[in-house]
Amino acid sequence: MHVQYGCGLSAPQKWVNFDVSPTLRLQNFPLLGIVLRPLLNVQFPNNVKYGDIIKGLPVKENSVDGIYCSHTLEHLALDDLRIALKNTHKVMKSGAIFRMVLPDLEFIARKYIENLDLGEPSSSHVFLDNSMLGIKSRSRGFLSFLRSYYGNSHHLWMWDFLSLSKELDNLGFENIRRCNYGDSKDEMFKDVEDIDRFHNCLSLECVKSDFKISTYG
Repeated sequence: MHVQYGCGLSAPQKWVNFDVSPTLRLQNFPLLGIVLRPLLNVQFPNNVKYGDIIKGLPVKENSVDGIYCSHTLEHLALDDLRIALKNTHKVMKSGAIFRMVLPDLEFIARKYIENLDLGEPSSSHVFLDNSMLGIKSRSRGFLSFLRSYYGNSHHLWMWDFLSLSKELDNLGFENIRRCNYGDSKDEMFKDVEDIDRFHNCLSLECVKSDFKISTYG
């Protein structure tokens, strides 16, 4: 079994795909989904299941061969990320692979300093825009509120390689490394990865080991 969470609209047929979007839940209510669909402007594929990695996916422990998430972890608060990683570890078989892609705080920060050193007046604006930590305008009106609330587009906590590697190591993951698009020994990841999502981003691969002791208990 190969599981993807935070899948959005990318749902390969050979993968078990989960998303936590309230829009997906609304879509599953026939009448309400039909009414709100034009407003939310999103239609999830039929093979996307509702699943919250923080509460725990409806998947048996030690049953998954590979897990993938792309541009998902940065939308979690710090405490929630730690719970999500723990729940990820829990459902994986020993030796299973976990690959993740997310914005690279180090890359964005270095670009900010580079632009600042060049005297670019818009350096801070570019940083906040690229990191999605700033809000350009507040939502006004019912339609804008719905799209903002259900879209969950803002980033809550950003990561670089060192900080995320430490979180993974604390949970008992091993062989933690920077990875590139398509370089996993598990061929199944080729079905779920998108090369455009890797551009200037932080991408890691690690393996579950049952022989390392988690510092989280």
